Amino acid sequence: MMRRPSPIPALAGAPMPQILRPGLLRGAASCLLPAAALLLAATALLPRQAGWLAVLALVIGLGVPHGALDGEVARPFLRPRFGRAWFAVFAAPYLALTAAVLIAWRLAPGTTLAGFLGLSVLHFGREDAGPGRPIEALVRGGLPVALPALASPDETARIFAVVTHTAMPVPPTWWTASAWAWLGLALAWLIAGRPAPRVLAEVAALGLAFLVLPPLSAFGLYFVCLHAPRHMRALADDPVRAPAVDGMGRAVLLALPVFGLTLVVGLLLWPTYPQGHGVERLLALTLQLLAALTLPHLLLDRWVEWSAMRADARSRSHRGGR
Repeated sequence: MMRRPSPIPALAGAPMPQILRPGLLRGAASCLLPAAALLLAATALLPRQAGWLAVLALVIGLGVPHGALDGEVARPFLRPRFGRAWFAVFAAPYLALTAAVLIAWRLAPGTTLAGFLGLSVLHFGREDAGPGRPIEALVRGGLPVALPALASPDETARIFAVVTHTAMPVPPTWWTASAWAWLGLALAWLIAGRPAPRVLAEVAALGLAFLVLPPLSAFGLYFVCLHAPRHMRALADDPVRAPAVDGMGRAVLLALPVFGLTLVVGLLLWPTYPQGHGVERLLALTLQLLAALTLPHLLLDRWVEWSAMRADARSRSHRGGR
C-alpha cells in the first residue's frame, strides 16, 4: 500500500503552534488508547448498570467517530461526477439503509440480530486481517461475536434481550452453534495457519479480555482500542482512498461534523425507544444504531474498493493499448 509523503516542513522562521506540534499530538494519542483501555477494563468492577453506562459513553465518544469518515471516503469518487451535490448523493442512500435497519429492529429483531452479527464478523475480519485472508478474517472477525456467547452466555443474552426488547434467557441456538463452529475453525487456524507473533499476541490478548471481562466491557475494549483506530489509521496511510485524511489528527477533525450529526439523530430517536430504564434505552439505541450504520459503512467500503479496481484496470488497459 502506498504511504503518504511526509508533510512539507514549515517555512523557516515560521514557528509551529505549540498545540499542533506532531510530537505533542503523537504523545496525546499514545496516552489516549491506554487510558481508554484501563477505563474499559475498570468497568468490570462497577455494578452492571453503571458499567454499561461507562462503556457506552466510551464507545460513543471514542469509537463511533471512525464511521463518520465515510463521507471523506466517498468524496473523491462522487465529487468529480456530481460537483457540489456529491454529499446529497452520498447521504441519501446511506441514511435510507440506516433507517431500513432501524425499522428492521422493530419488525424482526431476531433476524436483524443475526444479520448484524454476521455483518460484524465480515467487517471486523476484513479490517483486522486485510484482503486475501478469508480464514484469518473469519477467525479474527468472529472472536468478538462468538466468544461472548461461549464465555458469558447469560450476560450476553441479557444485553441482547434489552437490545431486541424480547425475552432471551440464553443466546439463540443458532448463535451458540455458530460460536462452537467458530471455535473449531479458530483452533484449526492456530495450529495449521501459523499466525505471525504479532497477530497471535493480539488474538490471545483479545480472547483473554472476553474471558475475564463482562461482554460489553470486552467489546468496548475491542471497538474503541483496536477497531476504530485501525480504521482511521488505514485511511490516514492511504493517499487514494481518502485524500483529505492525511493524519490521525486530521481524521479526528474531519469526523467531527458527521459525528455531531449522528448524535443529533440519536437524540431524535431517543423518545421512540420503549426501554424504560435510561441505561437500557441507551444500550438499545447505541447497539441498534451501530448495526444500522454498519450496513452502509460495509457497502461503501466494498463499493470504493470495486471502483478503485475498475479504475486501475482501465488505466492498465489504456497503457497497454498504446
